[in-house]
Amino acid sequence: MEDVSVVQDGENHTGLAGAKLQASAERVYTASQAQLVWWKFRKHKVAMASLWILVVLYTIAIFCEFLAPHSPRRYSAQYVNAPPRAVRFAGEDGISLRPFVYGYTSGRDPVTLARVYEIDRESVYPLRFFVRGDPYKLLGVIPWDVHLMGTSENVPLLLWGADELGRDVMTRIVYGARISLSIGLVGVFLSLFIGILLGGLSGYVGGFVDTIIQRVIELLRSLPAIPLWLMLAAALPADWSPVATYFGITVILSFLGWTALARVVRGRFISLREEDFVLAARLIGARRLYVIRKHMVPSFASHLIASVTLSVPAMILAETSLSFLGVGLQAPVISWGVLMQSAQNLRSVVQAPWLLLPGGAVVVAVLAFNFVGDGLRDAADPFSQ
Repeated sequence: MEDVSVVQDGENHTGLAGAKLQASAERVYTASQAQLVWWKFRKHKVAMASLWILVVLYTIAIFCEFLAPHSPRRYSAQYVNAPPRAVRFAGEDGISLRPFVYGYTSGRDPVTLARVYEIDRESVYPLRFFVRGDPYKLLGVIPWDVHLMGTSENVPLLLWGADELGRDVMTRIVYGARISLSIGLVGVFLSLFIGILLGGLSGYVGGFVDTIIQRVIELLRSLPAIPLWLMLAAALPADWSPVATYFGITVILSFLGWTALARVVRGRFISLREEDFVLAARLIGARRLYVIRKHMVPSFASHLIASVTLSVPAMILAETSLSFLGVGLQAPVISWGVLMQSAQNLRSVVQAPWLLLPGGAVVVAVLAFNFVGDGLRDAADPFSQ
């Protein structure tokens, strides 16, 4: 009897396992392409972590006015090149549940005459949240003056130090995220439109059109990138407003960044244009642009998404390089490249190394985009191992 019960239990367990496998298989068979890609992308732990980093970065960029402790143009001669303040929970009076920062006392080095700062432990400034401070317009529309954190005495927080004019480095990095991160997205979407249009026509139509487009691509790719960027960026009128300059740089980067994507699209179109579903659409009288937009592009949309994700960091680095070299965005525009201009000389690096923090923000954003792009590229074929 015991042997029979053991056999029955084994059969029940086998039946449950088989039912679970069958349900899992049916779930896979009935899932859409987007669901399959997402399920495989979630298995890429580094890509998922990078995706959350990008969510945080773009949230900071959108709500930079509220998240920044001060106005980006607020300066103080009292805090020129002041070092970062440390957030503390323990002080002279013991442990405090409310975080606080100490004040500074400044003086001059008798040998180098450089300004030096020492911690003033008698000046204690509690760190508070949702405090009133410098007025701003949230999202450029809503007038407000509440900041996420600050001090009750409205003393500059300077968690990441101050620059050569006494401006808060953390505040300026937070504001710079909006320009540097958005120029990558805007530029990539323009490149995506041009690349799909010209690459699609080249691969789908072929013949003379393909020859002309490929020769233009070869011409653009044969030119050295940085000198060409410098030449086109320097051609922008000097009297343009910062907003016009921003869009001008975006168009320039897009004009130079579509060639690689067009080559990829052309190759995919050449392999797809003889497929049965494309021939069927042509036989019923569908126009070329309709076939491209409704049938061919969606068939490899996952590959396009991966390519676009990997192109965004190149756009961010291009804007940062142009601004760092002085021919891209210029003050009063705040971007990570503009902020890095102040760290060009050895004096800044030695006396105020925190001015290099915008470069760290660029590295984090670029690595996050690259890891997400790798995850999307691996997930583009959900049935591969």
